[in-house]
Amino acid sequence: VAREEEAEIIIGIDLGTTNSLVAYIKDGDPLTIRKEGGSTALVPSIIHFAEDQIIIGDEARAQLIAQPERTIYSVKRLLGKSYADLTEVGSRLSYKIIDNEDGGLVKVQVGERFYSPVELSAEMLKELKQVAEAHLNQSISKAVITVPAYFNDSQRQATRDAGKLAGLDVLRIVNEPTAASLAYDIGTSKSDSELVV
Repeated sequence: VAREEEAEIIIGIDLGTTNSLVAYIKDGDPLTIRKEGGSTALVPSIIHFAEDQIIIGDEARAQLIAQPERTIYSVKRLLGKSYADLTEVGSRLSYKIIDNEDGGLVKVQVGERFYSPVELSAEMLKELKQVAEAHLNQSISKAVITVPAYFNDSQRQATRDAGKLAGLDVLRIVNEPTAASLAYDIGTSKSDSELVV
């Protein structure tokens, strides 16, 4: 019996500062994906570096008080930024950001290792990709990611690079307000509205 080929699914990711989520379209309807055992589709955008593994989401949030120097949050605020851009923000973080001495982008120090915001965002995206793959029971390779409208080219490229590092072909970077207007249009009568892209 020949098996019918699975249609390739393109996931949509809201890589948020506080929470992230992943969704897809099924039979014309958008569906957010809940992590198995999770109470909501929202995944806290928090990464904890344990001794032998990287923990993301609710379990990482639980480490904010116990090990704040090894628990990274608000990574999106660091994307595409230099140390000079973050002088005010750095003092409010519980983890250590450092200046890349060649004048490049900021790095985050966790123990003896240094991570770029792109690498940290990639860990978040990998988690969302795995949540989608577990839910859909198939591998995912393509995504659309939303970013704030104020993101500059450097921040957009950093988001694209994080997606690539996470094993995703980022088909499009979409402004969050644009994504909201497109989502609003889903389910409305095409005769009553116009879709402008």
